[in-house]
Amino acid sequence: MTDLDLLARIIKCEAGGEGEIGMKAVATVIMNRVRQNLGEYGLYNDIPNVIYAPGQFDCAREYIRGEYNSQNIYNIPADQEHYDIAQWAVEGNKIGILDQALWYFNPFGPECREQFPNANGQFLIRIGDHCFYAPTESYYLT
Repeated sequence: MTDLDLLARIIKCEAGGEGEIGMKAVATVIMNRVRQNLGEYGLYNDIPNVIYAPGQFDCAREYIRGEYNSQNIYNIPADQEHYDIAQWAVEGNKIGILDQALWYFNPFGPECREQFPNANGQFLIRIGDHCFYAPTESYYLT
């Protein structure tokens, strides 16, 4: 699987029902991690390392808590729109407000937490079902 194919598949799996803006938002976060050279994500400098980093994306895991996860990137082929968004992100494009965002989270409810995953991320904006978070100063100490 090429890097572009992997990115397109994770976009579809993580945000396929979120519309173009939602999918671009997820792609922005993933590529922000790829390009991050400080903190925890400074260790992962390419698409596969970001996507397969332990505990990051349920869609990259075939098993979750011992149960088979059928909603994974191996079972969900990407469509042209996902490849187009992946290419858009690889070329350096971003959704402006998410310029530095490193996390997103689906709270499965109406409220976004103020911080995610902990004090290292500060809430920025909600796009569709996902809440997006930018790093705080404490992130850079990880």
